[in-house]
Amino acid sequence: MAPMFNHSLESTMQASSPSSSAVLIHRDSKAWSLQVWLSFAIAIFVCAVGLAYLPGQDLDRAFMVMGYFFCLSAAFVLAKFVRDNERALADASTARAADTPMFKFVVWGGFFLAMGLTGWGLARMEVNETYKAFLGVSWLYLITCTFTLAKTLRDKHEADVRDATLA
Repeated sequence: MAPMFNHSLESTMQASSPSSSAVLIHRDSKAWSLQVWLSFAIAIFVCAVGLAYLPGQDLDRAFMVMGYFFCLSAAFVLAKFVRDNERALADASTARAADTPMFKFVVWGGFFLAMGLTGWGLARMEVNETYKAFLGVSWLYLITCTFTLAKTLRDKHEADVRDATLA
């Protein structure tokens, strides 16, 4: 049985040349993937319940729903941006980032703007402090689960691409 929080490595042999060497392909365990997806689903559910029963004005609810979606999409974009640029810098053939400085500004600025405006909206709402705390914790849980899910999906994609290349 695979450990729940550990990653597994799958070894694949290249058979195309006489001097074949083992290529390690990173694969997450099924238990890890299940835990990541369950955590993301729970985060979505908890946020949805918190927002659905949010007391106050309809405009406050609409602002918070938009803020959560803005943060969610900004987190996925940021995760992809960071991963793409790390990969480009690690590639020996190119010693430059994958994206322009303006796009870097847009991605990071969008993420901080989404987080800042959503946090500001949450702080200024006239609701019980316990309710604010629930919304705040569920929101931050959603963001961390988003980064973990983005990494897990990207790792799977890269392993699948490498498998296809080796085949």
